[in-house]
Amino acid sequence: VQAVQAKRRAGSGMTKPTDAGEPASTAELMSRYVSAERGYRVPREGWRICLAHEFKEKRKPFQARDVSLSNVKKHIGLGVRYLKWWYRKTQVEKKAPFIDMFRALPLRQIYGAPLGGIGGGTITRGWRGEFCRWQLNPGMYHYETVIANQFTVCLRRGHQTVYQQVLSVERPSTLQGWNWGYCGEYAFYHALYPRAWTVYHLPGQNVTLTCRQVSPVIPHDYKDSCLPVAVLIWDIENKNDYPLDVSIMFTMTNGSGHKDDKSGGHWNEPFHLEKQGESVSGVLLHHCTPINPYTLCIAAREQVRHRYQTAFLPKGTCETLWSDLISDGRLDSPTGSSPPTQKGEKVAAALAVSCLVPAQGHNSMEFSLAWDMPRITFGSLYVYVCYRRYTRFFGSQGDSASSLCHYGLTHYQDWETRIEAWQTPILEDSSLPSWYKSALFNELYFLVDGGTVWVELAEDADITGSQSCEYGGLPAQPSVIKEYGRFAYLEGQEYRMYNTYDVHFYASFALIMLWPKLALSLQYDIAGCVVQQDLTERLNLMSGQYSPVKTRNVVPHDIGDPDDEPWLRVNAYLIHDTANWKDLNLKFVLHVYRDFYLTQDKQYLEDMWPICQVVMDSEMKFDRDGDGLIENSGFADQTYDGWTVTGPSAYCGGLWLASVCVMCKMARLMDNNSVYHRYKDILDRGSAAFDSLLWNGQYYNYDSSGRELSSSVMSDQCAGQWLLRASGLGEGEYQVRRALKSVFELNVQGFARGQMGAVNGMRPEGVPDRSSVQSDEVWVGVVYGLAATMIHEGMLEEGFRTAEGCYRTVWEQLGMAFQTPEAYCEKGIFRSLAYMRPLSIWAMQLALDSRRHSWGPHCQGNGLNGASSSSPPSWVK
Repeated sequence: VQAVQAKRRAGSGMTKPTDAGEPASTAELMSRYVSAERGYRVPREGWRICLAHEFKEKRKPFQARDVSLSNVKKHIGLGVRYLKWWYRKTQVEKKAPFIDMFRALPLRQIYGAPLGGIGGGTITRGWRGEFCRWQLNPGMYHYETVIANQFTVCLRRGHQTVYQQVLSVERPSTLQGWNWGYCGEYAFYHALYPRAWTVYHLPGQNVTLTCRQVSPVIPHDYKDSCLPVAVLIWDIENKNDYPLDVSIMFTMTNGSGHKDDKSGGHWNEPFHLEKQGESVSGVLLHHCTPINPYTLCIAAREQVRHRYQTAFLPKGTCETLWSDLISDGRLDSPTGSSPPTQKGEKVAAALAVSCLVPAQGHNSMEFSLAWDMPRITFGSLYVYVCYRRYTRFFGSQGDSASSLCHYGLTHYQDWETRIEAWQTPILEDSSLPSWYKSALFNELYFLVDGGTVWVELAEDADITGSQSCEYGGLPAQPSVIKEYGRFAYLEGQEYRMYNTYDVHFYASFALIMLWPKLALSLQYDIAGCVVQQDLTERLNLMSGQYSPVKTRNVVPHDIGDPDDEPWLRVNAYLIHDTANWKDLNLKFVLHVYRDFYLTQDKQYLEDMWPICQVVMDSEMKFDRDGDGLIENSGFADQTYDGWTVTGPSAYCGGLWLASVCVMCKMARLMDNNSVYHRYKDILDRGSAAFDSLLWNGQYYNYDSSGRELSSSVMSDQCAGQWLLRASGLGEGEYQVRRALKSVFELNVQGFARGQMGAVNGMRPEGVPDRSSVQSDEVWVGVVYGLAATMIHEGMLEEGFRTAEGCYRTVWEQLGMAFQTPEAYCEKGIFRSLAYMRPLSIWAMQLALDSRRHSWGPHCQGNGLNGASSSSPPSWVK
């Protein structure tokens, strides 16, 4: 066993810790750190970077001009139609396109872990401490560093200030009365989401500060995990032989760096709140916009010395506030509210907390930051109002910011206890490489910072659009949605569509493993969309043809754009008519059985069974020759929406057979023999056709069209088998393991010296397939899913090496921490920052857990080879 583990560590990049105390994988990111201080109880595992680090490689986003000449010729019509549509959307309607090919986000190598829970909006702090990414309006981002939002430290000895410094490496052109330019070589950032630490050694002062930020993101918790609040704990270590009076000042602007910060009418007020014997005080910052107004709150406990400044103007030198703190380590605390701001004016607030730190001793202080936007409307400004999930516990009147701060300050220790209980077994598993532990937890940022909304189901809502009676009794208000709310997250911060289903197929593992009720809630919403239709005709940008927005009895591509009206108007995506896509219906069926397998929720299976039957009936039309295997239609009719596929194909054919397999399984569970025998016949015929048409002895060909590039090696060719294995089915497939070995040899080791993950398409002669704009890309989420498949099939070393390339490329080489993209090429460009699909790394953890547990079979059924399923791990029940 030790030999096997040693081999895994060597093959998957696991190395011994360096003398400095961090894994060797972070050595380059920490190379400029000059202090020996390690901070206060900072964990070993995670992503660590010195604040003085500069990434050498600077990539550019993929844009229309990056399309090769050969691909431009193929897509001239798309380009013209997109340009016309883009002009009308941006210049006439004054709206943001759901995908903007002309204004892709530039890469800013600055982001750290976001603050807050799930679905209440997010504020992201950069790894250098800046407040720099904002998503308070649901699903809509803006990327502004608000320079006045800072922490400042003041050290006093014997009633004399000896040191005062803004804890920022910036040297801005404003607020020049403050002491900027902290030396980043004395500080480092460490992220292990949902917590992060920043360690500051104060040069010449023999003092080390450790700021720990904690957000309430806790698996299987459906109350605290939805709260828009975070707590920042400062631990102060004094290694002098004399005590110090230490103050830390938290300054916060009323707003988010958006132009509406200057719209006027915003105001601040101090508050005091006592509950259950705990007193909290601070400042409320009321941001009074006509649409989606909100209140920010900064607060601290009253057991420590703290003072505040209700309002100051964050412009000019701002020397008054600086001098106020430096004079005695405190702030004046005026009574009463500030007057509303004038148009063109901003306002900010400050809160300073002080404590005595004994000689050679330690002390700590706590701040809380909350934001309260309880009622939200989406971009269409339709009268439909949604109430965020947290309003169930804190009310919907917009007066809960102080209560949220109080709750955070009095409950964060419990949050940390539960977070550590969840993470510790994985972190202490010496057989797992350090990079994997960092990737597994830090990639979870997207569940919170994916434009996520978590809202209550309206009392009069009907998820089926009044179609429930016609489709097997799918409830209008399923109990899981009524109890746990509606959940939606974006395909990506740049690809603004909620619950994009072909991508959720990969990302869903994180949700079903950690918040399974939300995964089921999302499935019910998709099922409700299936039975509805929208016959409004619209132009498809790829084909130039018109088709209905939504066809009945097919799975939608997405549930809408936050700049429109999600849930009410679905399918914001209009490049293709996705009613003719081959993968969406199949992915729904595979999810239904996997989710049932992991949760054992029989009511869910009963409700989904009629929907599975209608979407599979819709899919049957794609088997045009009746051989039991569907055919692709000669365009990019699946999640690889820029990669043409014709006839039976490895990707969609594999998904089809896996779906037919689970239909057999579910038919047995539903005691429906006629349906079982129907699908068993299709499975037998389709499996024979699949092998006959696509298997070449080494892997499954990309498709069976006979085109020059039909024999390309697709990294994602075993996606169907992956879902079967995740559902306890599909063991013993020789062809799958042989195909995975080919993918590893060609797409992984044969690409970029084996150091960047798996390229989507590879020619058997060992060069990337460049026939489309996507075939020569690496898709991070696909790679993690591929690695999970390898682990399921016993290829542990290959699985870890495959995934490691993506992690090191994104997090260590390209500076894309907390904005993992959909794709990157070997050189030069990337595409779609902060993307949903990489959440699929949790499929690797499911695969590892599946291999470590021996479960007895609980029911009979067929994998592709007739293997029976087994019980799920206990942690998902």
